[in-house]
Formats: sequence, C-alpha cells, structure tokens
Amino acid sequence: MYDEMGGNKNADVVNIDSGSEKAHEDAGGLATKGGGAFSSHLTEAQFSHCHPQLEPHRDRRVGKTLIFVSILTTVFIAAEFTGGYIANSLAIMTDAGHMLSDLLSFLISLFAIYVARRPATMRLSFGFYRAEILGAICSIFIIWVLTGILVYLAIIRVIHNEFDIDADLMLITAGVGVVFNIIMGIALHYGGGHGHSHFGGSSHSHTHDSGHEHSHENGASKEVISVNRHKNINIRAAFVHVIGDLVQSVGVMIAALVIKFTGWKLADPVCTFLFSALVLITTLMVMRDAVLVLMEGTPRDVSYAAVKNDLQKIEGVLAAHSLHMWSLTMDKAALSVHLAINASEDALKVMQKANQMMQSKYNVAFTTIQVEPFDIKYMTSCKECVGPVK
Repeated sequence: MYDEMGGNKNADVVNIDSGSEKAHEDAGGLATKGGGAFSSHLTEAQFSHCHPQLEPHRDRRVGKTLIFVSILTTVFIAAEFTGGYIANSLAIMTDAGHMLSDLLSFLISLFAIYVARRPATMRLSFGFYRAEILGAICSIFIIWVLTGILVYLAIIRVIHNEFDIDADLMLITAGVGVVFNIIMGIALHYGGGHGHSHFGGSSHSHTHDSGHEHSHENGASKEVISVNRHKNINIRAAFVHVIGDLVQSVGVMIAALVIKFTGWKLADPVCTFLFSALVLITTLMVMRDAVLVLMEGTPRDVSYAAVKNDLQKIEGVLAAHSLHMWSLTMDKAALSVHLAINASEDALKVMQKANQMMQSKYNVAFTTIQVEPFDIKYMTSCKECVGPVK
C-alpha cells in the first residue's frame, strides 16, 4: 500500500481462506496494526467469507413447474403432429414445430437450474453457467432446420396446389391447442417462484506493494432483488413462449375456419409462412442475446456509460477506469473496475459503497473492485484507462 494512502508500504498480505481460523486471526491482526485508512474498519464480520447458497425449495418449485409444463408440451406436440399429419395441415405441424422450440427452451431452463447447483472448479472458476447458452444455441439450430423443411413443403404446396385438408380436424386440433396453452399459462403464472439474487455485504481485501487494494465480492449477507422483481427468469421466459403459442393456435383456428367456409386451401401454407417468420424472429432474438453473452458483451439492459458515471459520483472517487462488464448468462453479470481516489480518502469505505451500488442498482453478481491512488498523468493519457467511448 502506498504511504500516500495512509497505510504501510510494507503492509502484510492476508491470504483469506474461507473457514480458516488463521485467516480470521491474520485479518484481525492487520486491522489492529495496519493503521491508516483500514485500521478502524476491518472487522471480523467484514472478513467472514461466505458465498451464496442456493435456495433448494425455490429451485424445486420452479423445476417442478417447468417439468409439468414440459410434460404437457410433449403430449400436445405429439398430438398436434399427429393431428396435422392426419388433417394434412402444414400450419398445424408448423405450430407443433414452434412448440418444439418452446419445449427445448423449457428443458434448457431445467438444465440451467441443475448446472447452477454444481460447484465451480479450478478449470471453470465461474461454474457451469454458460452451459445454458450453449444449449440454447444448439436448440435454435434444430428449430431452424425443422422450420426450413416445413417452409419448403409449403412452397411445394403453393406451386402445385394439389393437396386436401380436413378443416374440421384442423379446427379441433387448434382448439385443443388453445386450451393446452391456457392451462400451461395458468400453471406458469401460479407455479413460479420469485426470482432474486444473493450478493455479499462481506468482502475481503488485501494490500500489495504495488499500491493497490482489491475487493472481490460474491458473498451472501444481503439479498438483492433482481431487475424483474417477481418471477423467476426461467418461468418468465416460459410464460412468454406460451403466450406466443396461444396466439399461433388462434391463428390456426382462423385458418381452419377460412378453409372450412371458403374452401381457400392456400390459407394453410400462408399460415405456415407467417408462423415460420414468427419462429425465425423469436429465435433470432435469442441467438442475438446468446452471441452477446459468448462475446462477453455488456448486458443489454445496462448502460456502460451510466455505470461508469455512477461509480465516479461516489464520494472520494476521482476517476473510474479499466471498467469491464460482461454477461455470464442472460441474467447474471460480472464487473471489474479500478477506482482512483484521493490519498486522504478511506479506501475500504469507497470500495464498500461501490460494491453496494453495483449489487443493489445494477444486480451485478460478481464484482472485482481495485482501489488505487489517482495519477492524472497516466489515467488521462492511457487508452486502456480511459476505456471505450462508443
């Protein structure tokens, strides 16, 4: 730690090991002998190093809901494909294909809940969160292939116009689809848990000869409600899918009525084209978000400039630089930043305020904050320090 910061340049380095009595003893010793900015703030509570524990009862409730909806979806997909085949309706089979994409998304959500319970490893230090993204991309490719086949068959029908459709069976199948989607919507609405994240008020700090102080936080002493504060994100996503399926089933019913009362058979392939476009649009949106995660982009609902501006508004902070925000999953973000402060400022207090803000306002799951003395020469001329401008 630099002398200008009020500490000892040759300050001890504390190796924090969760559950280690020696770590707590070392921490207490540093708190009493370190002096300066840290002597009055390093307490036993602040060096306790707990990590967030999953809430099994919430995961089980969400998991049971998704399993129930997945079973219903599987049964109806089989029934819809069968009904579409017998009725000779591509529109119904396209609707079933859309529901297949929903089923895959439900299964991916279940898989995400499962892998989130697995502990991190030395090779995968963030755990297995990204498995959800890889699964989503694979399912999208499967849906695109299936949709492409149905569009090809619809084009053949439009060209040759040599097909017959059982409008009554098509209407019955679509009606059953509406009922199924309503049941699934009710199950998702009343069966989901409340989505939230746990982040820590605890932190651990250590000093180095290089003059930096670091804070790593993913602890569990404080509960922070997620951006959408009520439903689990997997349940919310599933509910959106079901609403889309409901609209599509109503569309198939309308097409069946048109065919039944007007005899215009082309309503079936036209619906196939429309529904295929809907599938393409929705899956492209998911693919866009998945690619953003894999590219470690800033979360889509977070403004990089706003985060940097808020950090620089913290009392004592003269500059925030080397700011990086990236997505681990669609709803879990990480952040690292350097905060440059006046020599007279309390480094630990600044660090704690920054952590609290990132967790409560921006719902950041993992934060790494480095506090250092302000150096106007380097921090205004170095491109890496200044960071991106667009």
